[in-house]
Amino acid sequence: MINSLVELSVKNRLIVLLLYVCLAGWGWWALRHTPIDAIPDLSDNQVIVFTDWPGHSPREVEDQVTYPLTTTLQGLAGVRAVRSQSAFGFSMISVLFEDNVDLYFARSRVLERMSLVTRTLPSGATATLGPDATGVGHVFWYTVESRTHSLRDLRSLQDWFIRYQLTAVPGVAEVASVGGLVQQYQIDVNPDRLRTYGLPLSAVVSAVRESNVNVGGNVIESSGAWLIVRGVGLITSVHDVEQIVVGASGGVPVYVSQVAEVHVGDAFRVASLVKGTTEAVGGVVVARTGVNTKDLIDRVKARIAEISPGLPPGVSIVPFYDRSRLIEQAAGTLRRALIEEIVLVTLAHVVFLMHLRSILIVTLPLPLAVLTAFLGMYYAGVSSNIMSLAGIAIAIGVLVDAGIVVTENAFRSLEQGRIDTADRPRVWHTVVAATHVVARPVFFSMAIVLLAFVPVFALTGQEGKLFHPLALTKTIAVLAATVIAITLVPVLCTYLLRGTLHPEEANPVMRGLRRLYRPVLEWALTARAWALGAASVLFVGALVLARGIGSEFMPPLNEGDLLFMPIADPSISLEENTKIAARQNAALLAFPEVAHVVAKVGRAETSTDPAPLNMTETIVQLKPPEAWRPGMTLEHLRAEMSRAVQLPGVSSIWTMPIINRIDMLTTGVRSEVGVKVYGSDLEVLEDLAARVADTLRRVPGAANVYPERVTSGQYLNIEIDRTAAARYGIRVGDVSQVIETAIGETTLTTTIEGRRRFPVRVRYAPAYRTDPAALGNVLVAAPSGAQVPLAQLARIEHARGPAMISSENGLLLATVLMNVQGRDPGGFVAAAQAAVAREVRLPAGYFVGWSGRWENQVRARERLQVVVPGVLIVIFVLLYFTYHSALEAAHVLLAVPFALTGGVYLLWLLGYNFSVAVWVGFIALFGTAVQTGMVMVIYLEEAVERKRQALGGTLTRTGLHDAVIEGALLRLRPKVMTVSTVVASLLPIMWSTSVGAEVMKPLATPVLGGMVSSLLHVLVITPVLFFWIRERQLGLGSEAVAAQQRGSRPSRRAVATALFAVAVVTGAVWWSRSRAVVSQPQRLAERVAKTITAGELDIVVLASSGALRLGRNAFTIEFRQRGTERLVAVRDVHATAAMSMPGMVMSAGLTVEPTDVPGRYRATAQFDMAGAWRMSLDWSGPAGRGSANFEGVVQ
Repeated sequence: MINSLVELSVKNRLIVLLLYVCLAGWGWWALRHTPIDAIPDLSDNQVIVFTDWPGHSPREVEDQVTYPLTTTLQGLAGVRAVRSQSAFGFSMISVLFEDNVDLYFARSRVLERMSLVTRTLPSGATATLGPDATGVGHVFWYTVESRTHSLRDLRSLQDWFIRYQLTAVPGVAEVASVGGLVQQYQIDVNPDRLRTYGLPLSAVVSAVRESNVNVGGNVIESSGAWLIVRGVGLITSVHDVEQIVVGASGGVPVYVSQVAEVHVGDAFRVASLVKGTTEAVGGVVVARTGVNTKDLIDRVKARIAEISPGLPPGVSIVPFYDRSRLIEQAAGTLRRALIEEIVLVTLAHVVFLMHLRSILIVTLPLPLAVLTAFLGMYYAGVSSNIMSLAGIAIAIGVLVDAGIVVTENAFRSLEQGRIDTADRPRVWHTVVAATHVVARPVFFSMAIVLLAFVPVFALTGQEGKLFHPLALTKTIAVLAATVIAITLVPVLCTYLLRGTLHPEEANPVMRGLRRLYRPVLEWALTARAWALGAASVLFVGALVLARGIGSEFMPPLNEGDLLFMPIADPSISLEENTKIAARQNAALLAFPEVAHVVAKVGRAETSTDPAPLNMTETIVQLKPPEAWRPGMTLEHLRAEMSRAVQLPGVSSIWTMPIINRIDMLTTGVRSEVGVKVYGSDLEVLEDLAARVADTLRRVPGAANVYPERVTSGQYLNIEIDRTAAARYGIRVGDVSQVIETAIGETTLTTTIEGRRRFPVRVRYAPAYRTDPAALGNVLVAAPSGAQVPLAQLARIEHARGPAMISSENGLLLATVLMNVQGRDPGGFVAAAQAAVAREVRLPAGYFVGWSGRWENQVRARERLQVVVPGVLIVIFVLLYFTYHSALEAAHVLLAVPFALTGGVYLLWLLGYNFSVAVWVGFIALFGTAVQTGMVMVIYLEEAVERKRQALGGTLTRTGLHDAVIEGALLRLRPKVMTVSTVVASLLPIMWSTSVGAEVMKPLATPVLGGMVSSLLHVLVITPVLFFWIRERQLGLGSEAVAAQQRGSRPSRRAVATALFAVAVVTGAVWWSRSRAVVSQPQRLAERVAKTITAGELDIVVLASSGALRLGRNAFTIEFRQRGTERLVAVRDVHATAAMSMPGMVMSAGLTVEPTDVPGRYRATAQFDMAGAWRMSLDWSGPAGRGSANFEGVVQ
């Protein structure tokens, strides 16, 4: 079939060329229309239901809004879970769907269910569906600035002009306002005046509500025309409000102005925006799911330029976060890398072929395969981002490999057959015959490359969403390159292989390589045990080194801008948090590397922003690196900034804007293992969570056990005394209404002023509601007309309560977070489940669930345990069909691990950790290594068969030896070309310092190092194994190879010395690496990172460079006698390190082990975020048990 396809292509050359020209045009169109973004969307497939209920506590929001909505939304098709958060004034419900559920199908189902329950929600609670956007949709932030306009005027301009103009831009899901002051008509009631006129507060409320209305009176006919009748009674000014009649006293009307002060003021707010050190007004543009982010931002900028002339004089719209900069930089990085790769690949072909037309044959299919990949991306709905383009970038070498094999074999056949290139029919036949020889192995080898990448598609969770685009583009590109190699490349050979074809010996580069290669190969064939021993030593050395390499989930993407996220006490006021933001902004602006600093305190008015009031998100826009101080790096800059912004009682986190938005909208447990305690009472849940945590701490393997605090907010409860109220004939509802209206802030009506709308509210004047004593004097009207102080009808007292309430599937939730050290997470969970079931008695209606990252790990492991063996079996079958020998198939497959050693060595030398990106790189290398070994065996088999025929059908050991050398030398040029092409294609990535390179370098490192070791292995070890296997199959082991064929044989002493040197170097490298890790704290013990005093002890944390760093840390903890350096012997030391955020707690996996020196302990921890970490230590010492809690700053 494959050979028939080759013949069909050559016979219909013009049609083939026309089809590929059309494919190129189609691919170019797809390239221009594929959406562009920075990274894949890693957020959950979720629909957000957001309910605004201003002024109400989390308890009321949970009981009256969140719970009825949550229970109604359960049971929808494709729903994985319904998780919710209730906070002050709002409820956010995340309905999580399976990834294969269409977003708009999910939204329509949620909307149907919402229509059933919204009528039952309390008055003032408005449930809305979140925008069709995700966490990465915040693509453009801006401020509205003016030196002559107030924050109130600017906010009105943003709300009623700018926002709606930008929302009209195609692709914008929402434009949310943040910061500034909302204009409000405020009626501040004086209760003493109400008492004077004998009027209740409800009279003012009713009068105001009913005095702002326009009505229609149909039409009347006049002089043959209809006159439309309008009743105009809308409020248009403060004077209109003042003239509202509240009642009458002695027949004289009582106006609002007589019982209250009316003025235009600022509405109550729960968020602010601070640019530099002053407050500002701003907005955030939220992009719709699936749009081209770069085009959308360009359209938004165009609309801003269009509406700017319509802004009041002196007002301007100034962007402070623009995703398009990151997109352009990331795309530019990949674009430059791809261009440089193509240029270097072409130069590699020039060096080895020295035939311009042949170079065109190999190079032209490359852009065709790339354009085909873009075609697949467009129709698969995959955006053009760092990861999808990385799939193309790391595949460049593989894309030309098949073409190299076909072209080089045709080139060699024409040259060795001395074919006259002017005889075109003979050239065609020779090309077809040469392609027949390699088409089948090329096809199967490329199929193996494709199959080797199947495990990447088995990844789930965030790593799956991150690497599926890479796997997709690489798979499509390799598939296209395979088809091109057996259809287009033979056609191009028939056109372009003409003129003088230089033999391989005429190429000075190849002559030099053959002179180097032949003696090495002859020695390896003669001293096979030594050659295999050297390969084994390198392999074992790589395994040893791999044990000392650290691990991480993913190398972080440098987005260019930083996000600083301080978190204050949950009960902090907005005004105080705004002052803190201004102080920290001033500290950040003092750095010469900083261009702008804008802090968002609280949440923007969008359901895609769940930030609570005590959380500030500060975007730090940096100047270009060339404008930084000499020698300054991002790590050092962030460390200096972290020290400059530290304030007592404020935890700080350093991250990047995009990944922070994803984390903020990601729900569920984010530690390795989490225990969810479900029930209906928060106090009981908090107690149960503490008991579960105590039990888990005793389970071997538990580390950093952290029960989340449920009640961390401050409340002022006004508990109505029903008996006291009944004595005055006052109903509970009447008291509640007074509390809500007089103390709270209820919008009674809204003014209509052209295109703008402003709320009107009635409330007691500030002097009558500033403290609990003043609240006790709030008057409640009795049916008899008496005005009863609130203190006589209710108890007013301080209390602790939840700052935020979490629930899942309708039940309240308390979570215990932990990590697992020293044992398998699955085995730990089984033991922990048994311990909790045995020791913690749960009341009726309460139960425990287990979750965390280990679920994904177990699920991925179980899936990979099926997928990886299945892939290996299929690859083995393909190899078997290629060689018709199970032994040959096993030889190629089992030899691959030796070819991967270079990837481990280069990974170690460059200091990269093992991560998902690195393992994907090894998977890519696996397929390429199998492919190159497979083609080498094909060449060796053909050489053996030719030698057999030359010897009359009988093969001697000398003949086998000569045939192996001949076949390996024939494979030298295509193999060196392949490796040179792959190395050349990856070098631009390795030397790049642009945005996105930090993610791609760990991905490319295993491939780069592995291809170099693969070159040595395939050229030396594969022929040795092949010779050994064939020798045994043919029973030639007793024959001797002719002396003249053996060449010079190195002495045993020289070989032993070489192997010993390899072993010594490998051991020394491993020892120095492990010694550096182990002894680092001792060598740098003078660098104190933190000192904590606990009783008569000083606890000293010692780290390399005197600070804890982002990532993996090895440091020392010393227990010293207070005020001295004398160590105190303590034992049973346990430590935890956690960073707490609303709805999220990260654990560092801190472990402590004793050293040989009493009082000195070695600690390791993985800090995945810079900032302030809460750490705790407990120990047994001379004075008994001790403990210390402190804050450790990670830079």
